[in-house]
Amino acid sequence: MIAATNEWAHKRALAGHPEPFNLKYIGIGNEDIISTTFEERYEMICKGIRERHPEIKICGTVGPFHTPSADYIEGWDFTKKHPDLQDMVDEHYYESTGWFMHHRNYYDNYDRQAAKVYLGEWAASTKTKRPNMETALAEALYLTDIERNGDIVEMTSYAPMLCKDGHSNWNPDMIYFTNTTIRTTPAYEVQRLFSIYDGNQYVHSQLTIDDPQLKHRIGASVVKNLKTGKTYLKLVNALPSTLKVNVKGLNISSKVKCEQLSGNGVEDQKAKAEIIKTSTPTTLPPYSLRVIEL
Repeated sequence: MIAATNEWAHKRALAGHPEPFNLKYIGIGNEDIISTTFEERYEMICKGIRERHPEIKICGTVGPFHTPSADYIEGWDFTKKHPDLQDMVDEHYYESTGWFMHHRNYYDNYDRQAAKVYLGEWAASTKTKRPNMETALAEALYLTDIERNGDIVEMTSYAPMLCKDGHSNWNPDMIYFTNTTIRTTPAYEVQRLFSIYDGNQYVHSQLTIDDPQLKHRIGASVVKNLKTGKTYLKLVNALPSTLKVNVKGLNISSKVKCEQLSGNGVEDQKAKAEIIKTSTPTTLPPYSLRVIEL
């Protein structure tokens, strides 16, 4: 829409943005109770957007909790009954580190023909609440499985992102700040590493563990970026001990780029990722995430 012929485009131009925003996605609703009234009005809104802007992807809501909450079930039921109205749904859930470690197959059995998922709000937490190495590594483990299910989960976003000291109404948060300082957390480091070493093709890999009882604390993922041609290997060790690693089938030279996040114990809230020199990895330190550019 152009400012000369549309009232709202004119307001947009007055606000300093004369060109259209090129909006690609629109979210309708947010953690709503999926009632009959909501569904009726929601359907009307979706149809209106489809009619006027068929190029915009519509993202619906399935409540504030994961399965088997009532709004999750009702929201997905509506979505599957109206495949022409929704391209994806916005899932939200905050859980303990243990939940994320023991639900790493959460998206494995999702319907591949149904709407996609935007995991729009999620974070792991402990009793201390603020992100530390324990919560960050639980999230890193979960993200290796999100990458494996990239055909289902198209987007994710940690939440909440920002918190000003002394004005908090929610924990955990990813970045804390004052009027003059900014402090990132291990959660930020995990999100940063997964975002910059990303791919649009998942490379199948197999993780063999000597002790199956430890599998929920160890993760690996291989993705390839078809635009750059680069491939990335991510390894997660959420154990309190050094992990011996034997990588087969991947050509890892001694000059590859490698970043590693490791902390001073699970309670470390200040750990930062560092670039390290590596050849084929033989060990991973306790409580660490390593990303290797192949």
